[in-house]
Amino acid sequence: MASLNRVILIGNLTRDPELRYTPNGVPVCTLRLAVNRNFSNQQGERETDYFNVIAWRQRAELCAEYLSKGRPVAVEGRLQSRSWETDEGQKRSIIEIVADNVVFLGRRGEREDDLAEMGASNLAGGDTSGIDGVDDFGSGDDIIF
Repeated sequence: MASLNRVILIGNLTRDPELRYTPNGVPVCTLRLAVNRNFSNQQGERETDYFNVIAWRQRAELCAEYLSKGRPVAVEGRLQSRSWETDEGQKRSIIEIVADNVVFLGRRGEREDDLAEMGASNLAGGDTSGIDGVDDFGSGDDIIF
């Protein structure tokens, strides 16, 4: 039986990223993403969906360092559901996106500033080969972590 779990979202961060570390010292960053719907409801208003995104390891540290509230990002990853029980015995569950790639979007100058801070040597050509975790997204205009 074939299966596929893939999600691609583009939206804006509703708050600053939250970086934490597991007991083993592995970085994990939580992002809250707002994605506007492409249609209006019966009252003529556009609705927004909100998603929790989890990034791990170097991707988590880069997101925490270079992203902030309001920043547009594209996220590619998979859906994950978790369940737990609170201290009061209530059952809770959540569905979140585990990020495989996070693309920093926005004005060109913002992206160049991000790369310059990370030590890129050839911004005009999109040469990010010397930076771990940065891949060329074809045009050199986007930063993928």
